[in-house]
Amino acid sequence: MSSRFASDSGLTRRMVMTMFLLGLLYVVFVGVLIALGVQAVTVLLIAGVVLLVQYFLSDRIALFAMGGREVSPQQAPELHGMIDRLCAMADMPKPRVAIADSDVPNAFATGRNQKKSVVCVTTGILRRLEPQELEGVLAHELSHVAHRDVAVMTIASFLGILAGLMTRVALYTGLGSRRDNGQGGLPIGLIIMLVSIVVYAVSFLLTRALSRYRELAADRAGALLTQRPSAMASALVKISGDMARIPTRDLREAEPFNAFYFAPALAPGATVAGLFSTHPPLNRRLEQLAKISAQLGRG
Repeated sequence: MSSRFASDSGLTRRMVMTMFLLGLLYVVFVGVLIALGVQAVTVLLIAGVVLLVQYFLSDRIALFAMGGREVSPQQAPELHGMIDRLCAMADMPKPRVAIADSDVPNAFATGRNQKKSVVCVTTGILRRLEPQELEGVLAHELSHVAHRDVAVMTIASFLGILAGLMTRVALYTGLGSRRDNGQGGLPIGLIIMLVSIVVYAVSFLLTRALSRYRELAADRAGALLTQRPSAMASALVKISGDMARIPTRDLREAEPFNAFYFAPALAPGATVAGLFSTHPPLNRRLEQLAKISAQLGRG
């Protein structure tokens, strides 16, 4: 299903390449397990069920984890009205609308497709942003749904889940015996653990790289839809600045969901490089928005 959000061939290429590389990594991982003689069918079936649940229920899982609750147009008329206008402009189905009771100023969108999606904002962001700034944030989140990168990120995380599951199985089951019936050699469990760690590390880096680019793509698409890149830039600066005033405990609780957020929730002292950030640096996002603003001005 298409929309009027600006297409991004760079994002499409990166999503395809990420899925290809992760698929190749998955095949190699399974091949190693089979070569080691591991009866991995049960584990793979469990991991497959986890993937299906995560894929089909990703919107509900994310809402539950963040404490978000769906709200009706009567409960949040201004928020619904804003999303109605943006969806009409983008020619896309309206997602479900939710609010999370959190002082961390942020928003996220999730769901496997445009018809099964949800946009959630926190009470913190509703208190802090002006209407035009909030509209920019919502346009950014809706573009994630239109570009289908939320679904790709959900699937891409599957291999990391599988690798972690196999590591636990190697540690806590009978896979720790040595090869050749105990006649020396490395323990099978240790080999599986090392391979799983490598697989997890590679999948982690691939998904982080895709996540950073998809944020830039969403900024661009949202700014072009609203024709107000300066409002989105203002929202970014305001949210990033206010993060420093949020209690550290609240930020640390929010950090696991950074890949879905409009802006990362980083605790004081954390560095973007050290966390292999899910988002590009603030100055890079602002530079892109400034360029879009200049282009629109020339138009």
